[in-house]
This record gives sequence, C-alpha cells and structure tokens, in this order.
Amino acid sequence: MHKPSTTLLLRLTRALMISASLLTSLITMASEAPPFSLPDSTGKQISLAQQQGKVVYLDFWASWCGPCRQSFPWMNEMRQKYQSRGLEIIAVNLDSKREDADKFLSKIPAEFTVLYESSGATPTAYGVKGMPTSFLIDAKGQILSQHAGFNSAHKDELEAAIQQALEKQQ
Repeated sequence: MHKPSTTLLLRLTRALMISASLLTSLITMASEAPPFSLPDSTGKQISLAQQQGKVVYLDFWASWCGPCRQSFPWMNEMRQKYQSRGLEIIAVNLDSKREDADKFLSKIPAEFTVLYESSGATPTAYGVKGMPTSFLIDAKGQILSQHAGFNSAHKDELEAAIQQALEKQQ
C-alpha cells in the first residue's frame, strides 16, 4: 500500500538532487572567471584582464601529469588553428620547482603562453582538483565550461566548444 508513495517520493527526491546539481553547475559556468596576474618565462606579468575580447582556453598543468603530455600538442594545434579568430591559450604551471616545468617544456614545447604559479592561489580560486584542468572563458570573461583530465576521446568535443565560443564573439 505504501510502495507507490515511497517510489514517488524517491523519484521526486532524486529529481530535486539532479536539478540542484545542474543549477550549481550552471551558476559556476556562468560566473566571471577569477582574475589573475602571473609571470611568464621572462618574468613579465600576464593577466586575464589583458585577454579581454578574446576567447581563452585556460589550462592548469604540472610536469608530472601524464595526460598533460597529450594535451600540449593538441593545444599547440588549437592555437595554430584558431588564434587568428581570437583564441588565446594560457597554460598555468603548478610545479613547485620551475626546473621541472622547464624540463617538461624542453621535451614537449608550448607554442602558447605559459605562466608559472607555485603559491596555489590561482588554482584554488578556480577550484582545480586535478591535472590537467581546463576552463573555456568567453570574450567577456565568463566561464563557459570546465574540463578535468585530458584524453584523445575528448578532443573533438573540446574543439567544438572552442569553435562555438569563437562564433559567439563574432
């Protein structure tokens, strides 16, 4: 006798939990990207504010990260393919020792902006939990998407998101 009521209650609870989870994701993705200003390899400070008007693919990485070895050639390809349309790729290295990043980059060069952050403030502001974690930020500085990890199965999906962001800014 109570089974239909219990089943309905469980379904309603599950639907509310899913809705709350989706709403949280939408709020996070529609929020303004946290500002940062970090040094590049020459010590020059580069800020997110300087990228206003461009679509930014922001990637947090570390030298010990296996998937990062796969993502760098892909990011080089994306930069070459879409830079003229307004894409900026910024990779923020989180190694505590700069030499580790330099060693990685000597084997897997970056044809995009690499910044260095060892304090942890910027990845904390973005809620980074693993390597690599990337964010797609629109020309107005709003976070469009977040992606944790990297593997070749997601390349097309990530590129489609970049294309869509670039089309919206035109």
